[in-house]
Amino acid sequence: MLFAEQGYANTSIEQICQHAYVGTKGFYEIFDSREACYVALLQGVTERTEALVSTRFAAGADELALVETFARALVDDHRIAQVAFGHGMAVAPATERERRANRRWAAEFVVRMWQSRDVPVGGRSEAELQRLATGLIGGMFDLIADWLLDSDPADADAVDALLRDLGAFYSVVRAGLADV
Repeated sequence: MLFAEQGYANTSIEQICQHAYVGTKGFYEIFDSREACYVALLQGVTERTEALVSTRFAAGADELALVETFARALVDDHRIAQVAFGHGMAVAPATERERRANRRWAAEFVVRMWQSRDVPVGGRSEAELQRLATGLIGGMFDLIADWLLDSDPADADAVDALLRDLGAFYSVVRAGLADV
């Protein structure tokens, strides 16, 4: 993953082609631009993460196990977190649209989970729940982005600390739902 290792700005189409053993003509048969390639990579990360979390949800995993599944899908291979939160953040309009779509999906997933598990929400409307879930997900995404900047992703203790922080953050937001 050249984007994760070098960053979006420092990765050229020629490098991508050399790394993938394809010519530039082959690249342009699939992608319109480097940005389109990055967005496709980001979409693949998103689809994989969504599938893992959705499978665990369908299997009845508790809320904190779902938070851990989400985090591990992104940080067990730190390059995935770099692609999702690090180097490509807001590099171009299409990339930012994809990031926002990912955040909306995650927030909608949280609201569905709360509703399906009869989480006490203090009489909040669905629109209010959506806004709160969006804030929750934004906070979790920022915790991961900060972790990428400040921690060694290969350090298992650092990963464990991130998982604890994400679980604690989720628990605080979840506990506040019932308060009106």
